[in-house]
Amino acid sequence: MKALNCFAFIFARGGSKGIPRKNITLLNGKPLIVYSIETALACPSISRVMVSTDDEEIASVAKQYGAEVPFMRPKELAQDNSSEWQAWQHAIRFMQKCNAFDVFVSVPATAPLRNVEDVEKCINLLSNTDTDIVVTVKKAERNPYFNMVKMDRDGFSHLVCEGDDVVYNRQAAPMLYDMTTVAYVAKPDFILNTTSIFEGRVRSVIIPAERAIDIDTLLDFKIAEMLMKESRQ
Repeated sequence: MKALNCFAFIFARGGSKGIPRKNITLLNGKPLIVYSIETALACPSISRVMVSTDDEEIASVAKQYGAEVPFMRPKELAQDNSSEWQAWQHAIRFMQKCNAFDVFVSVPATAPLRNVEDVEKCINLLSNTDTDIVVTVKKAERNPYFNMVKMDRDGFSHLVCEGDDVVYNRQAAPMLYDMTTVAYVAKPDFILNTTSIFEGRVRSVIIPAERAIDIDTLLDFKIAEMLMKESRQ
């Protein structure tokens, strides 16, 4: 069987409301984006690692640590309300002009604790099953069948999911998962011809919570630093 040609992309725009310059903020001495670059470069299945950004400083850091920056992302695809999906489509179309590839891999900069095995599992799952896109998930901390509530117009609280079968403990509730930003692996044509993940055949790879943290706040940075230090002990 012919080996599939996998291209990895890291989408990192310059603007960030929660943490200014988040993608190049130092985490344990290295810019945040570098962890994604290093993991992607270490994956045996990935042949090229590219960064899509609108920001010259991010582009410079990416090149310094071994990633390619073959294009700059258009400003209209790098706004607060811009669609990540459209940024994916832009990257695929640009690369396909002269570089055909079989597998699109997104390794977001905000998940620095992922490892090579996590990404490789996603690639292998897409390659060996009838699937359009693979996402990563972790076990959900809350469950709408057991301990998540909504409030009605009178201020009374009710379970989000109510039914005839009463769930008295977490073990009896259906197993649910939270999506993470560890990796997204898809067929390029699927992304080009749709507008969202769940329009296709989706499979998931379960990631341990300690590797699935998504950096969005300063507290997330502190938690990630703590977990990194613990893993080195």
